Amino acid sequence: MSATQASKAVPVETQHEDMIHDAQLDYYGKRLATASSDKTVRIFNVVKGEAKGDPIVLKGHTAPVWQVSWAHPSFGSILASCSYDGRVFIWKEVGPGHGKGSGGEIQDGWERIKEHTLHSASVNSIAWAPYDLGPILACASSDGKISVLSFQNDGSTDAVIFPAHGSGANAVSWAPSVLSAPGGQKGAGASGQVTSQKRIVSGGSDNAIRVWGYDETAKKWTEEEEIKGHENWVRDVSWAPNIGLPGMYIASASQDRTVLIHTRSSPTSPWQSTPLKPQAPQSDDPHFPDAVWRVSWSIAGNILAVSCGDGKVSLWKEGVGKGWECVSDFSS
Repeated sequence: MSATQASKAVPVETQHEDMIHDAQLDYYGKRLATASSDKTVRIFNVVKGEAKGDPIVLKGHTAPVWQVSWAHPSFGSILASCSYDGRVFIWKEVGPGHGKGSGGEIQDGWERIKEHTLHSASVNSIAWAPYDLGPILACASSDGKISVLSFQNDGSTDAVIFPAHGSGANAVSWAPSVLSAPGGQKGAGASGQVTSQKRIVSGGSDNAIRVWGYDETAKKWTEEEEIKGHENWVRDVSWAPNIGLPGMYIASASQDRTVLIHTRSSPTSPWQSTPLKPQAPQSDDPHFPDAVWRVSWSIAGNILAVSCGDGKVSLWKEGVGKGWECVSDFSS
């Protein structure tokens, strides 16, 4: 693979007792949350790019924890976690000196304010909606269903659940907010407004990618379209946060060892799928060395990180007239 070496990675001693499945920085990059097969979530303070001090340890899950996800800071310090035990926990920082809160016991200044139990199998993926939609969490489960949990101003929650992938839902991601200029035209105008529609993309063990929209009149989620292209389980999907950029981008990673970039230039145009080519530049082979587990966009939506089963992470960027190019790769 033609690529330059990435900047030196900084190791973090997590003190986890088993495999780590996810690690996420908060909005400001000041805290790192990790999820592990040891059934715990750990939170570290990050100073100048390095984790400092002993971690906060959050317990309660009874099986491996697959993912963690930070809510937007406008809602407070809130972290969600999902597990093989079929549950989703919502944790909120309440500070030291609290013995017991409204949601249960306080652990190291963090209270578990919600236990989401609508799923009947492993919850594999969680994602918070764009902050202008409010505190809303989407969850994908091996029971084939997706649930959407909404928090109200009074602290109560509403939840809806619907079938999405008959053989299991592995991943879920929200469509980004759209910057609209005056007159309803999309663009990055100074007086434009950020508007969002409730829309998510999911990937499943049926090899399919599906886009879902929320019907405000019927008060339900409906399938808008299906995107095909993978020949095995879709392990991850990620909708690019491309505010102010033309078109829409969705990346998908699969057990078939490929990554596809799905693009559309307008809401009415069809999705076009392009595979990444991790072999030599002159090769048309789209296969990575192993199954591809995760894809994640940069904040601006112009760099895609790909995590492969061989332990390597590669960074990709769309070159003008050159397609997608690997700009860096390193061992995780």
